Amino acid sequence: MHVLITGGTGLIGSALSKELVAQDHQVTVLSRQPQQVARICGATVRGVRQLSEVGNEKIDAVVNLAGAPIADRPWTKKRKQMLWDSRVTLTEELVAWLGQRSAKPEVLISGSAVGWYGDGGSITITENSSPQVEYTHTLCDAWESAARRAASHGVRVCLLRTGLVLAPGGGFLQRMLPPFKLGLGGPIGSGKQYMPWVHRDDMVGIIMLLLQDAACKGPFNATAPNPATNREFVKTLGSVLGRPAVIPLPAPLLKLGLGEMSRLLLTGQNALPQKIQEAGYRFHFTHLQAALADVIKS
Repeated sequence: MHVLITGGTGLIGSALSKELVAQDHQVTVLSRQPQQVARICGATVRGVRQLSEVGNEKIDAVVNLAGAPIADRPWTKKRKQMLWDSRVTLTEELVAWLGQRSAKPEVLISGSAVGWYGDGGSITITENSSPQVEYTHTLCDAWESAARRAASHGVRVCLLRTGLVLAPGGGFLQRMLPPFKLGLGGPIGSGKQYMPWVHRDDMVGIIMLLLQDAACKGPFNATAPNPATNREFVKTLGSVLGRPAVIPLPAPLLKLGLGEMSRLLLTGQNALPQKIQEAGYRFHFTHLQAALADVIKS
């Protein structure tokens, strides 16, 4: 296949590019810094700055992973606009471009997040669950709606409701590690909120299955089968690092420092990957201890 990836130099996209190349697929990455693409994604991966540079080349599949980091800074009005533009607006432009092409790709796999469900509390969440309407749902729902429009062009659409991705050298885990290595980590707020996680290897594996299985469409929870509460997560992380993890981070302090964005840390989803397992995907990492140990030793 010839696969076009947006956000291809990121945590997931770079690993996906390498896996696709290893399986002899052709990869093109849309990037603001196309000159960096070959170094990050692989020597044979082509980088383009604009979709127009793809020209009339046949594209078999598109994987849309672009999006500014949602947890890097507080959600000011300006930041929310950037989050919207980098997800919803970019996806709208991508789908419009697909619609103009004479030869359409077979599939669009587009990013989303478990934030689509809002705060799920302790209730088990599958792809059939209803959301709680709040900011993350509104953002993810618009993002998904933009991607779904590709179906009107005859393109199969899959939506990745991604959890917290565990990967070496990046992502949310790398921001957690410094205090935990010093023995200063601990539960956040009540510690009862769920943290639906997924190892990056499984994230890549899920996307590979969705690329190849023509029966797959609609939303998929890209999360491991055994989500952990925040208290379980930090205890396991402390265990893997050989450090205590008992110093709590009170919710009021977090709300004071982060404002509305604190809900990312104080709420969660007990999300299960029902549809992707029904499609036959077998997870490499089903339990948090093994996943954290693998990532941290890498």
